[in-house]
Amino acid sequence: MLTLLKIRNLALVDELSWELGGGLIGVTGETGAGKSVIVGALKLVLGERADKGLIRSGEETCTVEAVFKLGSVEEVNGILDEHGVDACEESELIIRRVVGSGTNRQFVNNSAVTLAMLKALGERLVDLHGPHDHQSLLSVERQLGMLDSYAGALDALRDYRATWKSWRGKADEHAELVRAERASEQELTLLRHQIEEIDSAGIRPEEEREIEERYRRASNASRLLEVAGLAAGLLGGEDGGILEQLAEVQRLTRDLVRYDPAVIEVVGGLDAAVVEIQELERGLVDYVGELEIDPAEASALEGRIHIFETLKRKYGPTLVEVVEHGSDATARLDAIENRGERLEALEAEVRVLRGQLEERGALLGRLRRKAAPKLAKEIAGQLKDLGFRQSVFEVHLLGGEAGANGLESVDFQFGPNPGEPMKPLRQIASSGEVSRVMLAVKSALAEQDATPLMVFDEIDANVGGEIARAVGMKMAVLGERHQVIAITHFPQVAAVAARHFVVEKEVSAGRTRSLMRRVEGSGWVDELVRMLGGGGASARAMAESLLEGVSA
Repeated sequence: MLTLLKIRNLALVDELSWELGGGLIGVTGETGAGKSVIVGALKLVLGERADKGLIRSGEETCTVEAVFKLGSVEEVNGILDEHGVDACEESELIIRRVVGSGTNRQFVNNSAVTLAMLKALGERLVDLHGPHDHQSLLSVERQLGMLDSYAGALDALRDYRATWKSWRGKADEHAELVRAERASEQELTLLRHQIEEIDSAGIRPEEEREIEERYRRASNASRLLEVAGLAAGLLGGEDGGILEQLAEVQRLTRDLVRYDPAVIEVVGGLDAAVVEIQELERGLVDYVGELEIDPAEASALEGRIHIFETLKRKYGPTLVEVVEHGSDATARLDAIENRGERLEALEAEVRVLRGQLEERGALLGRLRRKAAPKLAKEIAGQLKDLGFRQSVFEVHLLGGEAGANGLESVDFQFGPNPGEPMKPLRQIASSGEVSRVMLAVKSALAEQDATPLMVFDEIDANVGGEIARAVGMKMAVLGERHQVIAITHFPQVAAVAARHFVVEKEVSAGRTRSLMRRVEGSGWVDELVRMLGGGGASARAMAESLLEGVSA
């Protein structure tokens, strides 16, 4: 569950630290007090795009931090691993979102993550519904997921999807090979030419640097010979070469040392330097002796480099990519030339997989058809508790082409008024009706729904007092299996909450800010009185009776 929500500089909230607890949590307050900030903060945690207008006036950034206590870390760790984030070693998950005028940042357990990852986590952790936020219920794909959860068909669906993925892959490969069968003779000729050109070059990508170095040396052999010879002559020439002059320097320094031994510290390195220069002179002489001028070699190396450059211009900027292009062309030619055998093999694989698909799809369909009327009956019963005394609800299964989710689709249909035809949920205009249908569906699926936190943002709007009481009781029952946050204007809902928090505005030092406080005992009664719209004895008696009804 969500154990802690911290908000800083978001809208009217300068700083808020909210410790929630379990069960049904009621959040109330006057219009404009800042209740919507709670929903806004949760949406940021869930990875929704940030509106910089949410940042509190005069501040540069706003921050939201949510701490979740996980019953099991396996599913969350699977998402973290998929996105390259360290797994949770303990049962605590911390999500932090920072929104600024410059850049936005988001973190999970102090590791920077993407918005896509936050959304993936959010789908597992929080189910948020507002008066105009029922896309998940109206989506026929989501409805099918609800039916499968109720039917205990998730394993069968997993097996079917694995088979469908294999079948679809082989079918696509078969279609691609059929298209390849129509390849023109011109393409075959081109492929053969490319393979021959690359293979005949006998390319080894690692030889390119070696060839270039040898060509550079061979093409500059005359100049190298001239320069090395001049350098060797300057060092060891008979007419005043450097070594001859150094020999005279050695003789003179020996005389110096004989007359003044202290000078040895100055000239002591001379003998070593002479040895070094003698070795240098011998090395240059050897180099000149080994250096050969071979125009034929230079020409051959130049030709090799020309082949490299030609192939790179045609097939890739590097020799590695040239070799890869040759491999791809060989594979493509092989696929075309041997397509007959491959087509037969693929056709057989597609037939086998299609048979398995039909078999697993039929099993999945049986589970769905068995569960559909039971789910419809369960939801209809929940709807009667929510004021739809004579409504009709049905789960229609519709046949169709094999898809990723099975051999059929589903459509939830609802008739709120007797004598009127049922309609798909997506065609119901009243947000109040859709809200209650959604609550009925959630109640019917309470045992199967694995989402730990449910947030209901004023879904009791546009309903009467008795219905509001029923809505509250449904939420309270959901709170026995899930953590539920209900943002409401109805005292009948707030009275059945396990914990009740009030959002208020105050003005301090000329600035308005939103605060949250928990109400208990007489404070709880006072808040219910305010929500009932009066401060008289009758309103207080009504508030007390609402709370007594819960405790009873």
